[in-house]
Amino acid sequence: MKKSILLLLSTLACGTAFANTYVDMKTSMGNIEIELNDAQAPISTKNFLNYVKSNFYANTIFHRVIPGFMIQGGGFEQNFSEKQTAAPIKNESYNGLSNVRGTLAMARTSDPDSATAQFFINTVDNPNLNKSMYNDGYAVFGKVVKGMDIVDKISKVETTDKGMYQNVPIKPIFIESIKVENKKQL
Repeated sequence: MKKSILLLLSTLACGTAFANTYVDMKTSMGNIEIELNDAQAPISTKNFLNYVKSNFYANTIFHRVIPGFMIQGGGFEQNFSEKQTAAPIKNESYNGLSNVRGTLAMARTSDPDSATAQFFINTVDNPNLNKSMYNDGYAVFGKVVKGMDIVDKISKVETTDKGMYQNVPIKPIFIESIKVENKKQL
């Protein structure tokens, strides 16, 4: 009996542990709810949440939209002035999460450990972006749980080249805000 009660109590205690963090991304085309993977991508998630909590993403744009690939944002204002970021983070592409449709990943340069604030949402499965023997990969750290229809609408907007930037939406698509939702319990 005592063992049963202890087992029940420990199960209940574990049941009150918090699951992944959820954020609501308000864009000029609609809202996107994202579940972050705190456990498998702790570095990328913490980095992203630091930017979210400082309102860094408010009024930034999706500056790169490639149909049948991804939408990218989080680093530029409408006039293409680049926002000042914190130091780059370590690439977590080894975390077992794959670049599949609807996942959120860190954007970076050719240096695998160069990700700062920019992110992208995969609009299709992109296995070529996963870590492999020949590729450092791009770290996935979340997934869209609501609003994939908005992501798809964004991915279909008309784009152009703007200076040195390619695949820029002709009509700016703003990230108005990203807010942390309350953590959901298991």
